[in-house]
Amino acid sequence: MSVFEMGKTAQTIRRDVSETPARKAATHRAVQPYQAGLAPLEAIAPEHWRTLADHAVEPNGYYLAEWELAVNGCAEGRTGASALAAAPRDESPGLIGLLPVVTTRRAYGLPLPALVSADPYGTLGTPLLSRDMAEEAAAGLMRQARAAGARALILRDMTLDGAAMVAFNAALSRGGLKPHILHRHARAMLDATRDAETLLREALGSKKLKELRRQRNRLADHGDVVFTSVTAPDEIERAVETFLTLEASGWKGRRGTALARSDGDAAFARRAVRDAAARGHCEIVTLSAGETPVASAVVLRHLDRAFYFKLGVDERFARYSPGVQLTLELTRHLCADPAIATVDSTAAPGHPMIDPIWRDRLAIGDVLIPLRPRDPMVAIIRHALALRWRIRAPARHVLQFIRKIREGRP
Repeated sequence: MSVFEMGKTAQTIRRDVSETPARKAATHRAVQPYQAGLAPLEAIAPEHWRTLADHAVEPNGYYLAEWELAVNGCAEGRTGASALAAAPRDESPGLIGLLPVVTTRRAYGLPLPALVSADPYGTLGTPLLSRDMAEEAAAGLMRQARAAGARALILRDMTLDGAAMVAFNAALSRGGLKPHILHRHARAMLDATRDAETLLREALGSKKLKELRRQRNRLADHGDVVFTSVTAPDEIERAVETFLTLEASGWKGRRGTALARSDGDAAFARRAVRDAAARGHCEIVTLSAGETPVASAVVLRHLDRAFYFKLGVDERFARYSPGVQLTLELTRHLCADPAIATVDSTAAPGHPMIDPIWRDRLAIGDVLIPLRPRDPMVAIIRHALALRWRIRAPARHVLQFIRKIREGRP
């Protein structure tokens, strides 16, 4: 296929994403049965979405309806996604698979004939698949992608050892296909079925824990140190404002990456936290010294897994390690909750704060799913993405190093 034909194919996908009559007419309208190819994300019936999430083979708090619709409606640079939606083969009502997607041009700036899992403002793109029909759901999402004109489906930040990947492997194997791991890493995860004190002692050692207790005692000089978790509507709305203020007060604010830096991102955070908390999928945890909040974080919940979204701290109290102190309390809080088995840090690999505390690891990677046997376009897509990664990765490392120096961070 020529470069011109590649661009033409990608242009066809973009028209499917942004120009279909269904999108123009579909605000708050449910599409059922789900059409072949792409549907506007906002056209997915919320009740079908929620039912699927309640019975998903693997959790992903970032693709819950309340969270992802808030991202799609407000978040800067992340609105206007489409959806691959797999329905039962017998055309009965409902969904068995769902994946928000964008084009490669939008995801990577490359005009390639592939669809990419949409960025849900969290580093996890595992699709929602029905636990009773996971393989059929994976196959259904692949059929929808083919119907949209895509030659490959790229799952960003996919759990590599999870049940959803098992389902895709099985669906691919039936067609004589196999996935391609574009790159992988391991990030911190908490085994919340363990005793928290034993886990922390093994992870940090008695000397480090003694130092952290000393810091906490010094923090108590500013008032009683109290850990709180809120989910009630009136409390969550106040708590999210505290979180946004704390996050913007530190290095994230100086760098310009805090949620509050953008009206759209702040609106997303308020809406997502409010709506997810109303359905029991979100809490805000805060550590205070007297009347002063010193650290706050947003935590999502889906099935038996929690997700540590973002943390904000008051850097005036940096000598007391407020972010670490909050994380220790969060560890105790989640380990004491019988509904939670694991906690995904959703942090970058090698994160200096969370990695030493949560010593379990979750394998994450970007996965290319071919959609047709022996398709030469798949190799072109793989090589284009690999080249992009090789060009951008060194520049990204240099930029991160410069930022750390400017911000005085280790």
